[in-house]
Amino acid sequence: VHETRSQAHAASGEGRMMTRKQKAESKAHEGEQSPKKVKNENDQDGRKNGKTDTEKEYGEFCKAIREHLSVAQMREILQMNGQDPSGTPGTVINLLFFGPLDKCPLCNGSLDFDRIRYYCTGFYSEWSSCTFKTKNPTRKEEPIKLSDSVLKTPVADLLKKYQDPSNRPRQGAPTKPLSGIMIALSSRLSRSHQYWKREIEKHGGMVSNSVKGIPVVREEWLVDSIEKHEPQPLEAYDVASDLVVAGKGIPLDKQDPSEEGLETLSAELKLYGKRGVYKDTKLQEQGGQILEKDGIVYNCAFVHCDIGRSINEYCIMQLITVPDSNLHMYFKKAKIGDDRNAEERLEEWENVDNAIKEFIRLFEEITGNEFEPWEREKKFEKKRLSFFPVDMMGLDSPDTPIGMLSSIHLKRSEETLLDFVEAVKSAGETGRKAEAVWSDFSQRLFNLMPSSRPFILSNYHELADHVRQHCDVIFNIQHWNSLMGGAAAFETVRDINVASHLIGDMSGSTIDDPLSDRYKKLGCSISALDQDSDDYKMIVKYLEKTYEPVRVGDIDYQVSVENIYAVESSASPSLDELKKLPNKVLLWCGTRSSNLLRHLQKGFLPSVCSLPVPGYMFGKAIVCSDAAAEAARYGFTAVDRPEGCLVLAVASLGDKIMEVKSAPEDTNSLEEKKVGVKGLGRKKTDESEHFVWKDDIKVPCGRLVPSGHKDSPLEYNEYAVYDPKQTSIRFLVQVKYEEQGVVMDTAEP
Repeated sequence: VHETRSQAHAASGEGRMMTRKQKAESKAHEGEQSPKKVKNENDQDGRKNGKTDTEKEYGEFCKAIREHLSVAQMREILQMNGQDPSGTPGTVINLLFFGPLDKCPLCNGSLDFDRIRYYCTGFYSEWSSCTFKTKNPTRKEEPIKLSDSVLKTPVADLLKKYQDPSNRPRQGAPTKPLSGIMIALSSRLSRSHQYWKREIEKHGGMVSNSVKGIPVVREEWLVDSIEKHEPQPLEAYDVASDLVVAGKGIPLDKQDPSEEGLETLSAELKLYGKRGVYKDTKLQEQGGQILEKDGIVYNCAFVHCDIGRSINEYCIMQLITVPDSNLHMYFKKAKIGDDRNAEERLEEWENVDNAIKEFIRLFEEITGNEFEPWEREKKFEKKRLSFFPVDMMGLDSPDTPIGMLSSIHLKRSEETLLDFVEAVKSAGETGRKAEAVWSDFSQRLFNLMPSSRPFILSNYHELADHVRQHCDVIFNIQHWNSLMGGAAAFETVRDINVASHLIGDMSGSTIDDPLSDRYKKLGCSISALDQDSDDYKMIVKYLEKTYEPVRVGDIDYQVSVENIYAVESSASPSLDELKKLPNKVLLWCGTRSSNLLRHLQKGFLPSVCSLPVPGYMFGKAIVCSDAAAEAARYGFTAVDRPEGCLVLAVASLGDKIMEVKSAPEDTNSLEEKKVGVKGLGRKKTDESEHFVWKDDIKVPCGRLVPSGHKDSPLEYNEYAVYDPKQTSIRFLVQVKYEEQGVVMDTAEP
């Protein structure tokens, strides 16, 4: 049984870890360990023999309506009462028993019922379905309208009973977590089969001795479905996943984030760029190349993310030429993170023109747009419930995961992100209007920056940086599976694209060694410091004084210095140039490994947007800190790749430094005037220990002590500079993150 690191963390207080099976057994036996109570015939919750009066009444009502009303009559009832006529029989029964539903409070769409809850069938925009769900919808306080044909059926009197609003039950439709699910019990379980048969039937399910062609799941699925009051995703409990290392049999979007939160996702790169043959075709091994004709490259990738409809798919289409063979058309469509169930085909075509016609037909079918205007002019209009193209560079780069997005696609993503920020600020963070805005724009972003786990961003922290969710699957970044939201995700993708342009195709021949060749293109001198040098000792002291453990999940991490490198980048001003500027400070800058190459080649770029949260509260600024602890939060990569880099840069804060204790209300004026800003954190460095480096560069090295600013949104001091020419990267500090206080116990009992 595969054990995740987070399971070990959770169980460390108990002295040992539990396997998935043991976890299920523990939950199943909880009821056995508690004293049993003698139940009366009528329980306190109004149940009689396991059912409430309303449940019994509703069951009898369902049976009668299904027997005596035709599908046509049901649709007629929906239409007469202002409901969507395409609703299911369950929707009609729900309406007749409880009354007509009001419209969705978010988009004014119609509500439907899925056995568990009510959901909206409407749309916010062409990008997104409404995500409104509830178990207690509001209903119209008016009589149900019934046609003459319905009133002539054997259930007319029954329908009239509930026609009057005063006679209707006042609760949502009674539901059970296993309602309508057929379950076959097999093998030895932690409880007897008879026990589980009673539990399954009690919670709405049915038990069969033999059922063919069904998923095989662990006993824990039953435990969790009953405990959480709704059926859990089968893929996350698939028995096969326990037989595969790291649970790779489970689709990424079905893995439990709480259990997999500290595991590195390492997905195989399959899509290399506009001219890259998709790996699964196996045709690249035969010399396959993407067809190019009349200036068009016949290779397209698409994404369709619609959280309201539980859709999160990608599609790949390619025409591939193979030496001494016919033209091949490759088509693949799958849920992101679930390649096992992909729709996939590879076909040979003798006639190239016919193959191109079929390619164009498929493009127009899945997008609703014409092919040539997109390929030649990038004209495209998003259609409802249709795929959106991911525009790629014409760069073959099998070693760079996400680095094939074109500047047009990145620009579109940035514009959407900025529109998102403005829309949220106008709507506010809470309320119905705000809820719709967050949902709509979240889905737009995940169509542009695909993820295996799309979700609805709900506050500024998630939008900025708190939610680093997987921006990986189609383009497959390998990174730590913590949380990446809109702004941080966009900046990461942008920087990886810069790195991709620099690295290019490492498989080609060069006169020099490929790494040396790329180093020259970097335009940056990097040299290791001698450990006995004054600069090396100064930097180690600065780190040790201003560092405190970084917490990731429930684990604290210390750092140790591996190497320190002096940097001289042609993209940044030299130290001599900076020395002419006032108020210079040597500061820590946090960076993810995915952003580092771009920083070295292009220098620092300001944040992409302004949000009232740390890292973005100063607007479009370059933000540094005097605490190594702050920078270390960004440098952490993954538990199985514990190395990272911290950046030390010299920043000139200008003639006047503005000090703030909260997010500035107007960041535009700061950006225009390029004022140096110091955000005062709840902790500061002891000023008595500060010193000067290189004659006039202040080094705020000192123990972290309380600052007195208890209400500050910042934990440590942050410094904002708005002109990249006022900053210069001077050192890279390579560190190793080391867990504190963790004892790993992987032995089975």
